[in-house]
Amino acid sequence: MNPNEWLYLILGIVLIDYAIDQTLDFLNLKHSKSAVPDKLKDLYNEEEYARSQEYQKAKSKFGFITSAFSTVLTVAVLSLGGFGWLDEFLRPYISDPILLSLAFFGVLFVLSDLVNTPFSYYATFVLEERFGFNKTTLKTFITDKLKGYLLTVIVGGVLGYALLWIVHQLGEFFWLYALGLVSVFMLIMNLFYTSWILPLFNKLKPLEDGELKEKIMSYAKGVNFPLDNIFVIDGSKRSTKANAFFSGLGRKKKIVLYDTLIEKQSDEELVAVLAHEVGHFKKKHIVLSLVLSIVQMAITFYVLSLFVFSENLSVALGGSEMAVHLNFIAFGLLYTPISRVTGLLMNALSRKNEFEADAYAVQTYAAQPLMEALKKLSVSSLSNLTPHPAYVFAHYSHPPLLARLNAMESLAKES
Repeated sequence: MNPNEWLYLILGIVLIDYAIDQTLDFLNLKHSKSAVPDKLKDLYNEEEYARSQEYQKAKSKFGFITSAFSTVLTVAVLSLGGFGWLDEFLRPYISDPILLSLAFFGVLFVLSDLVNTPFSYYATFVLEERFGFNKTTLKTFITDKLKGYLLTVIVGGVLGYALLWIVHQLGEFFWLYALGLVSVFMLIMNLFYTSWILPLFNKLKPLEDGELKEKIMSYAKGVNFPLDNIFVIDGSKRSTKANAFFSGLGRKKKIVLYDTLIEKQSDEELVAVLAHEVGHFKKKHIVLSLVLSIVQMAITFYVLSLFVFSENLSVALGGSEMAVHLNFIAFGLLYTPISRVTGLLMNALSRKNEFEADAYAVQTYAAQPLMEALKKLSVSSLSNLTPHPAYVFAHYSHPPLLARLNAMESLAKES
């Protein structure tokens, strides 16, 4: 294919992808106006449900605006050869190809962040504030930005340099070594994210001794779950929304509970949420997800190796000669259809895993506390109780609340 044909193909993929997303968002917005399902009527009164629908409507409208802006900007930059212009601008100052690529991506990162910051500010301080979710101060917002920049420079710079060195030194077979490097990085992040990265943005403190800790430790011991530590994270620093997760691989695990979750749930409900997370460990979902992510990465790197040295792709983006960084950008856009398909498969697997983790919690603890916990989480986050099935299929990594409740009820009746 010549450069013009590559450019038209890339533009077509961008526009089709945008059209698909907007169609799904529109269907979901319309579907969210459905009445509250009978089984969930105890969650909301009419005023509260109207508020949840208004929240979904506001998020959708904001999403329409941001998606349209991003697509128009992308199409404009591609059509005008903006990526090639930046490459040509940097070349007289940087002769080393690896440093040139790092500088190219660094400039793009800064420009992208400058463009997106107003939208991020609006989402945090206007949209989330309007519905009572935001707890982020301007100081925290700015500090998070600066810390994110620092992490990007250090971690992204080192990892990026290593990847680019592998590409330039090993040619078409670079993908095997790049896969090894990224796999090791992913493993390290799984092992040490809670210890190394999370404390840069949040405070974690051990859960205080008391009835809740005793119940959690008792449950963990009863199901032979190797629980190392239980931490409380100051999620209320940024939002009223709640969550819980565990981290680590191997024999020792760390449970992290949001302080907002502890405030809103009873001890029994918190143990039920923990039982769900333990279910992921017992069913080996974490390991499976990590393996599948590595397989996905292997496919991605292999396909990338077929395009990364194409001069026509670089010219399609406005370059005057072959540039690895231009081809990275082109590949990322060309790969969109494949990543969408793999995303659908991963989401389907994730939803299946959530049902299995729910079932484990029901079997080893109880159904009612987990059901009540999920209901409270849904209410507190004003989640969409009636998402469109197509939107769920395309975007949901967790099953909708009603589907999870029905599955747990059926299981509880059988046992």
